[in-house]
Amino acid sequence: MKIISKLLPFLLLLANLTIAQKKAPSFLYANVTIHIGNGEVIENGMIGVSNGKIDLVETMEAKVGAKYDVTIDGKGKHVYPGFIAPNTRLGLEEIQAVRSTKDYREVGNFNPNIRSIIAYNTDSDVVPTVRSNGVLLAQIVPEGGRISGQSSIVYTEANNWEDAALAFDNCVHLRWPNRVRYTGWWAQKGRAERNKHYNKGLEAIRVYFDAAKAYAQKEHVEQKNLKFETMKTLFAKQKKLIVHAEDAKSMMDAINLLQPYGVELVIQGGTEAWRIADFLKEKEVAVILHDIHQLPRRDDSDVDQPFKTPAILQAKGIKFAFSLNNQGSWNVRNLMFQAGQAVGHGLDKEAALSALTLNTAEILGIEDKVGSLEIGKDATFIIAKGDVLDMRTSIITDAFMAGRKVDLGDKQKELYDKYMDRYNLKD
Repeated sequence: MKIISKLLPFLLLLANLTIAQKKAPSFLYANVTIHIGNGEVIENGMIGVSNGKIDLVETMEAKVGAKYDVTIDGKGKHVYPGFIAPNTRLGLEEIQAVRSTKDYREVGNFNPNIRSIIAYNTDSDVVPTVRSNGVLLAQIVPEGGRISGQSSIVYTEANNWEDAALAFDNCVHLRWPNRVRYTGWWAQKGRAERNKHYNKGLEAIRVYFDAAKAYAQKEHVEQKNLKFETMKTLFAKQKKLIVHAEDAKSMMDAINLLQPYGVELVIQGGTEAWRIADFLKEKEVAVILHDIHQLPRRDDSDVDQPFKTPAILQAKGIKFAFSLNNQGSWNVRNLMFQAGQAVGHGLDKEAALSALTLNTAEILGIEDKVGSLEIGKDATFIIAKGDVLDMRTSIITDAFMAGRKVDLGDKQKELYDKYMDRYNLKD
């Protein structure tokens, strides 16, 4: 009993280690094609990992000074940074049609203090299906109201939400008022109507930001306001403000209204970002594109305009990323194929990969740890056969989070194996 009591603190310490802190064996992956994530590709290369960090990225001709516990021959395979999925409800929603499994929305209109991370469910059956397709990190975003709250960046494998988080509460989300209301239902397009309350919505945002700014400028406050305390971090640029807006005029209104407050803005959605590309470049605003697998918003636009938008933004030098959450959190597993679609419409393939990895990391403020395969960064990457942007050839064989190999199994694979065995259909 005495021995157990002495060991207990040590065991508890081990149990509380985060993903990045857990000790993993050093290893060298050799004879692989390395896609750095910044546009560079190393053919016939090798990547070394020690203490959960990347410490070698070279061609096979280079001399290896460090000794590794394991050397793996990855001939014919490709190494990619782990994909990062922004704007998701992963872990906050289990079954879209069952209300009791949803925990991503709070009541009230202005809730900047809400934290999505404390509701994140690491035991979700949906998350492994996303991880098995190469999405190793995700932004967990609250919804509801005008200011929905704060999002966090999580690993898609962890024991609890504390372990899962790579970055806590680093973005605040503002839902911009809709300028247009569509009267159609389901497949019926319907008529578009102007939102008569649009200007009223803008005024409410202005009034709230004025009050929050005045609070932030006070040296001492008699009673702390939790909502305004969160807003202070925006004005100090300790957190980013992600504005959810789709049409060109709304994005311009948001940028013109909010930038004078000194906040760092990112546009989420950006369906019509191509129409104001020069304006976005001038204002140095990044865009997280939402679901390019859709029809254009305007009748006079090219039918494939959403597919061409990423290439237009790339040509203008605008930093952008891809997101996919239109049909529920389960659909995030198809995120990389959005980028593949854009490649077929003019976007450079390595630029498409950057929009899933390094660009996303830079936009979300985590580029010092993940997003590219560079020395000193966390060894968070995937090993694949074929082109991961093409659903016909993408086969992910292994994945690592901070140097630790993770399970790529999921419930769907278990059911597949179960019934293939039951009816003797396996080779």
